[in-house]
Amino acid sequence: MKATLIKHACVVNEGKSQVLDVRIVGGRIDKIAADIPAQANDHVVAANGCYLLPGMIDDQVHFREPGLTHKGNIGSESRAAVAGGITSFMEMPNVSPSTTTIEALEHKFALGRDSSLANYSFYLGATENNLEQIKRLDPTRHCGVKVFMGASTGDLLVEHPDALDAIFKESPILIVTHCEDGRVIEKNLGKLQGKTLDIHDHPIIRDTQACYASSSYAVALAKKYQSQLHVLHITTEKELSLFSAGDIRNKHITAEACVHHLWFSAEDYAKQGNLIKCNPAIKAKSDRDALLNAVINGQIDIIATDHAPHTWSEKQVPYSQAPAGLPLVEHALLTLLEHVEQQRLTLEQVVEKTAHNPALRYHIIDRGFIREGYFADLVLVDTNQQTLVNHTSTRYHCEWTPFDGHRFPAKIMATWVNGKQVFDGQQLIDTTGIAMPLLFNR
Repeated sequence: MKATLIKHACVVNEGKSQVLDVRIVGGRIDKIAADIPAQANDHVVAANGCYLLPGMIDDQVHFREPGLTHKGNIGSESRAAVAGGITSFMEMPNVSPSTTTIEALEHKFALGRDSSLANYSFYLGATENNLEQIKRLDPTRHCGVKVFMGASTGDLLVEHPDALDAIFKESPILIVTHCEDGRVIEKNLGKLQGKTLDIHDHPIIRDTQACYASSSYAVALAKKYQSQLHVLHITTEKELSLFSAGDIRNKHITAEACVHHLWFSAEDYAKQGNLIKCNPAIKAKSDRDALLNAVINGQIDIIATDHAPHTWSEKQVPYSQAPAGLPLVEHALLTLLEHVEQQRLTLEQVVEKTAHNPALRYHIIDRGFIREGYFADLVLVDTNQQTLVNHTSTRYHCEWTPFDGHRFPAKIMATWVNGKQVFDGQQLIDTTGIAMPLLFNR
């Protein structure tokens, strides 16, 4: 069996950075050592001191399939993801129709098998009356159940206390939550009645209290029932008081921050407008800085994207009509590498929050680390090169990016999924069929 030998890479893994060779055989990491001699049929990759990281595991994406494929699809967005160093993703249920039954969930797994270039899993969406579907989830195959607590559309909104209690009590699987309180949002809208709303009102309408009221409720429920809870996309300094620092393996309540909330602040609305309209809203610079500190001190356990593409034309409308969400998977890791270059984070912290901790929190089998015997989901990055981003160069189906015109101080040089190179730093290498469903040891 032909092997791939990555020579002289600075391997960043489990809190250390060391120059090592990595040999890949049959989709897995066969050997890691200071010097591995090349064998006759090896494909040798000269890393030349570039950083080799475990591929990013993105636990929150919206790839828009089925039903919303004018915005994106599993094929297009997974290709953008691997070009950005993301090798596995977990996709959300707010598609059309919503993923609220086991049958609909299995249909998405079939879509992933047929078209994804990255490893995949999919969430079941909670409703106020699908508890029996939730109870049928397989903890070894299904990543989690998504609960929209107080802010959603269609049938995915879960507000009734009895329904929430039942989900937190009965779910056999990790509960992940979108936490914004609809009553607070409506109250804030009422205060602005008569005003022509614009993008600067977004963090006022979806403010700190809207987030805290909902996230504190979720945490209280998880403590009451000892549920496994992961609170998605924290955006406020106040919410951080709900979460403890420490080893993720010792927690049953964990928190996530997203790359755009670590990058943008309310000051960016003037330039970006609806392009950075998202829920929960991007808030004050002080909130952004507090989130970065929480990544460092361990209150924030995981960094994800919440990649949520919309078409350019859908964003070019008045604020109140514009959908919330932005495309991020292709440039998420690059934003974090810029934080490293600016000495806000370390490479070891980035790897912990994007690969190690997602693997640990979800109990993903044999992924998230550079270890012998693990799947070879890897990304090679060069921090001595740059990446200029613009709308025309993106691989998103929506063909735009909030980073248009920005030059990142790093470059994704190569990505491997299950030992197969799928990106060479310039072009995608289409190996459809190599991606696998994520499996969980729980």
